[in-house]
Amino acid sequence: MNPAPLGVFDSGIGGLTVARAVFERLPHESVIYFGDTARVPYGPKSPDTVRRYSGEILAYLLARGVKALVVACNTISAQALDFLRERSPVPLVGVIEPGARAAVQGTRSGKIGVIGTAGTIASGAYERAIKRLRPDAAVCVQACPLFVPLVEEGWFDHSATELIAREYLAPLQRAAVDVLVLGCTHYPLMKPLLGRVLGPAVTLVDSAEETAKVVAEDLTRGGLAASPSNRPTHRFVVSDDEPHFRKVGAKFLGEKLQHVEVVPLG
Repeated sequence: MNPAPLGVFDSGIGGLTVARAVFERLPHESVIYFGDTARVPYGPKSPDTVRRYSGEILAYLLARGVKALVVACNTISAQALDFLRERSPVPLVGVIEPGARAAVQGTRSGKIGVIGTAGTIASGAYERAIKRLRPDAAVCVQACPLFVPLVEEGWFDHSATELIAREYLAPLQRAAVDVLVLGCTHYPLMKPLLGRVLGPAVTLVDSAEETAKVVAEDLTRGGLAASPSNRPTHRFVVSDDEPHFRKVGAKFLGEKLQHVEVVPLG
């Protein structure tokens, strides 16, 4: 048994959906969450910059004594996962591979949809991950750049959001996908709306939930899980703009953030 904390990190706030999934699946584990709010978003930045920024977060969390790391960001997972794994002495999990695995396991027709930010979709990371597992899969991708600001505004189930969702999802419906990967950590908050637009014939894959499953498997397999009697503590750290993180983060976690620490990086 290992009571050391898990490190969960993102370029900003969206990774809190992954942290929440970890809290729910692993209620005895302590977590340190780091959001690089001073430098968000990572999507428009070069791969070299994403690697440099995420490497700084990695070093910070390792110095805090984490026993495993969760990259709760699709952009970092797409552009820097191998870079980080080479530098991490502890297990490290991204969000793309777990989502791709669940999509391949869940599809009946082999027609898989993926939605994400423009940067994640342009990277082709989900298509590659899915094709590695199922080469004959037909993958239909769609960038949904307006979803993140709508979610941060709290418009998870707003009529305007539904109109935009119907526009974005129309090509996926025409492609007759039977599984849709939510390829952005903001999107799990939209599951009720997306499910209503697509209907019950389409399975939604929540990468946050799937990542938490993989983390649980890795901890058990590596003998790193905390004791069931462990009393966990959760710490939230950002690089800037603590009031905004506290306000919006409460929507992601479903509870108030009592204490947020500010630690500038770089």
